[in-house]
Amino acid sequence: MSQIMNVLITGVGGQGTLLASRIIAQVAVDLGYDVKVTEVHGMAQRGGSVVSEVRYGEKVYSPTIPKGQADVLLAFEKLEAARWLDYLKPDGIVIINDERVDPLPVMSGKVKYPEDIIDRISQLKPKTTVADATQTAIECGNVKAANVVLVGILSKVIGLPPEKVEEAIRKLVPPKALEVNLAAFRRGVDWSVHQ
Repeated sequence: MSQIMNVLITGVGGQGTLLASRIIAQVAVDLGYDVKVTEVHGMAQRGGSVVSEVRYGEKVYSPTIPKGQADVLLAFEKLEAARWLDYLKPDGIVIINDERVDPLPVMSGKVKYPEDIIDRISQLKPKTTVADATQTAIECGNVKAANVVLVGILSKVIGLPPEKVEEAIRKLVPPKALEVNLAAFRRGVDWSVHQ
């Protein structure tokens, strides 16, 4: 792999975006790549925007993904996918959790939440996969494992070896939550994706 893989992960506080970025980074390190990670916390504790950038390859000089250079946008929430779409390459891949989290301007009634976000994104980016990761996580035993469902989908799309991802999950997830997270990851790997 001579090029750099750029994965932009976005969501809102409390959705597990940071754990997802750490799992991907750990896998890349275990595969012998140079890895850089950035994490930007908005008002994370209050449901604000959270963004992680994971870059890996033979040699990575900068931790930040230039606008228009992300290979994959992994969005834990629909509006966050739209907000960060311009960071994606023209032929980039979008993976969206079909979840709505109202930002403050929507909650206060100042603006309306756009109802057709996924349709609009899919028209702009044909390689869009929509997953109900939240419901899948609930079926696995814990709504908080939605992030690992999405990591499963992502790992399938970018070709990360499932056994390496499971090793990273074992390293990073607390023992009491391990089985639920492994189940959630496997459900993500089994998701059918648009490539």
